[in-house]
Amino acid sequence: MTHDQIKTEPVPTSPGRAARSSHSGIALTVIAACQLMVVLDATIVNIALPHIQSALDFSTTNLTWVVSAYTLTFGGLLLLGGRAGDILGRRKVFMTGIVLFTVASLLGGLAQEPWHLLAARVLQGMGGAIASPTALALITTTFREGPERNRAFGIFAAVSAGGGAIGLLAGGMLTEWLDWRWVLFVNVPIGVLIAVLTPLYIDESERHTGRFDVAGAVTSTAGMASLVYGFIRAADEGWRDNLTIGSFAAAAVLLAAFALIESRAREPITPLRMFADRNRSGTYVIMLSLAAAMFGMFFYIVLFVQNVLGYSPIEAGLAFLPVTVVIALGAGLSQRFLPVFGPKPFMLVGTTLAALGLAWQSLVSSDSSYAGGVLGPMLIFGFGMGLNFVTLTLTAVSGVAQHEAGAASGLLNATQQVGGSVGLALLTTVFGTASRDEAEKQMPSFLAEATPQQQAEFAQTHQLPAPWGHEVLAQGISTAFIPAAAMAVLALVTAGLVIRVRKSDLEALSGTAGPGMG
Repeated sequence: MTHDQIKTEPVPTSPGRAARSSHSGIALTVIAACQLMVVLDATIVNIALPHIQSALDFSTTNLTWVVSAYTLTFGGLLLLGGRAGDILGRRKVFMTGIVLFTVASLLGGLAQEPWHLLAARVLQGMGGAIASPTALALITTTFREGPERNRAFGIFAAVSAGGGAIGLLAGGMLTEWLDWRWVLFVNVPIGVLIAVLTPLYIDESERHTGRFDVAGAVTSTAGMASLVYGFIRAADEGWRDNLTIGSFAAAAVLLAAFALIESRAREPITPLRMFADRNRSGTYVIMLSLAAAMFGMFFYIVLFVQNVLGYSPIEAGLAFLPVTVVIALGAGLSQRFLPVFGPKPFMLVGTTLAALGLAWQSLVSSDSSYAGGVLGPMLIFGFGMGLNFVTLTLTAVSGVAQHEAGAASGLLNATQQVGGSVGLALLTTVFGTASRDEAEKQMPSFLAEATPQQQAEFAQTHQLPAPWGHEVLAQGISTAFIPAAAMAVLALVTAGLVIRVRKSDLEALSGTAGPGMG
């Protein structure tokens, strides 16, 4: 979500005028429904991951692509999506994103092979990157400045914050009561309704001149995808594999090309001058590190509670609800007391709690219970993340010229998505190595104690059944949380040594934190 569109603009009186533009309540419902659909898609699919793995025969390491294919594309094209709305007209771009997201959801639900689903997730990410920043911007062209617009922003923020929790519950119910495919099919009727209502109730915006930095968007997204693929390939085939080495080499070339393109582009998608300020650069490092750890935590704990603890999809969704509650509490607390204490104390406390929660999570084993091995560390981690969300958003735009605030905050959101994808891939490399080693340790016991039926199943699936498989999965997960904790420590060190924002720097931003991060 970019904030550069948050400015007063006249409602056009051209053919772009909506037929029923006076119905502001319906217009807000349409915009909020889009944001809800895009935000909850990150979590609604998570709960269905074990069922997707079984149905489409994903390995645990390759299963991470179901998450990363969406978040990488979404994060990589997010800024380009916001620019497209400015240049081509926000309503038109908004509808394009919605249609693309809806068609991709339908294709994903119909997937019969792993690559079918991954291709659909890439298209979903593209649709989300087009629609999400434009949805936020449409509020400025649909609602009058003042209480009406503030109320619209408040509802948009609530949807952004609550979308994750709704996705967890919806994912559990749809997977258990219907089928995992419905976590994708559910987007279709919503998307069609949004596409039909948008031209009726939302005005088109004025177009602005500008350039598309397509080369920057493509090289950055392709470079990060190559990097993620290299880590995931290394988890399966090792670091000496030719394709692993080639992926890292391609990533280096593409990301170097991206930096060169951005340094020379007239209107770069990522203005490199944004990194010149130590506070902003530090904020991006903190967000990247915390997002990397957070994506990994949600991914692997979903597998643990369903595959080891035996939770149903609905139970798994409910198991994560306390985390969303403490994240909301932490965010509310930081927003309330930021003017009193300034941002740095919240960053220090928040990153410390995140590191402690992840370190505790690394102790999880096949014998761990939900209350003792999962809930406690997740609550500590979640509260720490809550303390950082609003704090990082405000710090990212502190000291930025008004016309560049959108680029600064949009880059923070892109960093969250891309950082999460890269972090999950890195943790998957550690998980793959640790689980392979544990499987070798468990093999003699399995061969000595397994029934003929269990041995026959292993010959077909090449996966150890319970209880040996539980030991393998738990060992891989606990080991993966060690580098996750290290990422949180990196965020803590950055907050302590780099960040220099004072309370006075945030006074002018007290009302511009935006709706939070999706």
